[in-house]
Amino acid sequence: MAADDELTAARDAYSQGNWRAAYDHFTGAQKTAELTTDDLSSYGLAAWRLGHGRHSMQLSEQAFNRLNSANDTRGAAMKAVEVALQWFNGGDLTITRVWINRARRLHDKQPDDQVLAYLLYLDSLVAIDEGRNDVAAQLAEELQEVTTRLNDPGFNALCSTASGVTMLPFARTADAFAQLDEAMMPVLADQVPVDWAGDIYCAVIHECHRLADLNRMKTWFEAMEVWRKGPQVSATWYGTTCEVHKMDLHSATKDYHQVEQRLLDAIGALGDFPGTAGKGYYELGEIRRRKGDVEGARAAFAIARDHNKDPQPGEALLRCHLGEDAAAATDLRLRMDAEQDEINRTRLLPAAVEIALARGKLDEADQYCTELEAGAEKFDSTGFRAWARHARGSVLVKQGKPADALPVLQDALKRYRSTQCRYEMAQVYEWMALARQGGGDPAGAATDTANAEAIYQQLGALPTQATPTTQAPGGLTKRELEVLAGIAAGASNRDVATKLFISEKTVGRHLANIYVKLGVSSRTAAAAWAHENKVRASASTSFAP
Repeated sequence: MAADDELTAARDAYSQGNWRAAYDHFTGAQKTAELTTDDLSSYGLAAWRLGHGRHSMQLSEQAFNRLNSANDTRGAAMKAVEVALQWFNGGDLTITRVWINRARRLHDKQPDDQVLAYLLYLDSLVAIDEGRNDVAAQLAEELQEVTTRLNDPGFNALCSTASGVTMLPFARTADAFAQLDEAMMPVLADQVPVDWAGDIYCAVIHECHRLADLNRMKTWFEAMEVWRKGPQVSATWYGTTCEVHKMDLHSATKDYHQVEQRLLDAIGALGDFPGTAGKGYYELGEIRRRKGDVEGARAAFAIARDHNKDPQPGEALLRCHLGEDAAAATDLRLRMDAEQDEINRTRLLPAAVEIALARGKLDEADQYCTELEAGAEKFDSTGFRAWARHARGSVLVKQGKPADALPVLQDALKRYRSTQCRYEMAQVYEWMALARQGGGDPAGAATDTANAEAIYQQLGALPTQATPTTQAPGGLTKRELEVLAGIAAGASNRDVATKLFISEKTVGRHLANIYVKLGVSSRTAAAAWAHENKVRASASTSFAP
């Protein structure tokens, strides 16, 4: 096809929202002809909407340079804002800030309310991510003044989004979500340009995820699915950046094998942005951890870290489940000490409680639990309240207060059931079984245990490894009992390590602890003690040949 025909086809395809055809024709045309500035801009946006992030930004930067050289100050400023949005969605705040500053300098030369509105919106979100909450709130107020002058539904949506996001760090949760819900109305009515509408969807869904508001998140995911079927959106990658937050929603209706595949598909569609891919790999590690795929989880967490996503608390929980309790506690404590965002810190607390309980640190677990309860009330989060009740019930069980624990755990179960958090429901059933056992109700304990096992089986997950047994023989932990069962079955340290997905060194450390607790000094004596006390491996960890 001749260059002129390629350009005509590219422009026609772009005007019709056929991003794939536009991208392909622009690619063909540029081989034999020089693209105009408008063509470069269209080419870059088509690349962006297909997920070719790096190529998109190269093209957009070329368009910016041309606009700037031609002294098209307003056009260059708007293009700088668009490039800043792309870098922001790609997870690189440093380069985002460079482009915001470029846009500000150009806007100062030729003020324009529309450019300023986009600029203030993006600047406020970046300030939140940088932890400059007061600055973000001030920027949102400035945006309100500008959008009042513009009186346009699309800009009003940007203003409501910025207002809502900047309210959350100040624990104005009800007001924040009222603003975020309001922001969605112009989006649903197709009154917001597609790229900015996609950003609003992602911002709203991200905040629902952070506050563990699964019901609201489900509502907006369903709305996004309808929006993505529209003619301007259907072939784009919009929504895949939010797909990594759907793990809990998928878990309500799918098993973990299906969820894992959905995550892999989402990661493959994310484009070439390390920041967004890092979040996807973290969630993939979490699914694999829950399935018992230790090596797969480790690999996913390692890739997440390589993509600038700290794999906590999932990696710490994985280490705890493998018997590396002290290391897990240290890893998580370092992450918590470094966390400046109070909402993000609150999200780490359930794991901190779980790991503290696994280590027998009841005072520490109680302190973390109290902090979690305070955070749930401060941020008025239904999801945080469910986590807090779950944590408090487990602490009460370990404190030897089964009668107090049971109603608290039942309340947690009710809260999880309302959002179909099945994995967490199974964990609560395990703790309820321990509470009933401690309260002299073995039949009730057996029923709760059966409920937990049924849910784990439906999900394709393994029972949680950090939940300790009460009154275990010899005072052994759950992991120590598993190691001892292997030894009693005649397995070597290597066999036990392979079966339990831990190192031989860890097996040796567990054996040393077992000898001390049982008051024995040899492998044979420990095995004999296991037979006398009927220590057996569970079905999932059978050492039978």
